[in-house]
Amino acid sequence: MTYRKTITVVLVSCILTGILIISSCTITHAQMDIVQNVDIKRYAGTWYEIARFPHSFEKDLVGVTATYTLRENGKITVLNQGYKHSLEGKLKQTRGVARIPDKTRPGQLKVKFFLFFGAEYNILELDQEGYHYALVGSSSPNYLWILCREPKMEEETYRMLVNRARKRGYDADRLIRVMQ
Repeated sequence: MTYRKTITVVLVSCILTGILIISSCTITHAQMDIVQNVDIKRYAGTWYEIARFPHSFEKDLVGVTATYTLRENGKITVLNQGYKHSLEGKLKQTRGVARIPDKTRPGQLKVKFFLFFGAEYNILELDQEGYHYALVGSSSPNYLWILCREPKMEEETYRMLVNRARKRGYDADRLIRVMQ
């Protein structure tokens, strides 16, 4: 094979690989749509984690809650906590700070838990009337949470949120229910 043909083959392979990677992504454009109308004062408070995708930083945690407290400087204190293995297990807490980088998009927050660990927090679905439930994701298809103001969620509401997650391209079969 000549040098020119080798370069052409490598170039075509790279282009095809790029197209394959882009077309195989499970994130759809609709998945990134966030709630446009969020009253962050109403959103503040404690949310119970009803279901989540499994990941290392919440491994074996039950009774998980996320509490958001508004600060005077406009930022939000985040306290995530849960119990290891059982509701009587050891309490594990993680504190962080969230901010709304674009005031015209209050459903999209940036959260920082450690010096270098930060993530997007996208409110994908929200009970606009009562702020009773929320579906939260990030820019990655690997993170998804179903939250509720109470430790238990009506099954009909849960199924509706799971279906909406599926329509957004999430693999909702990965959701695990969280004991509360």
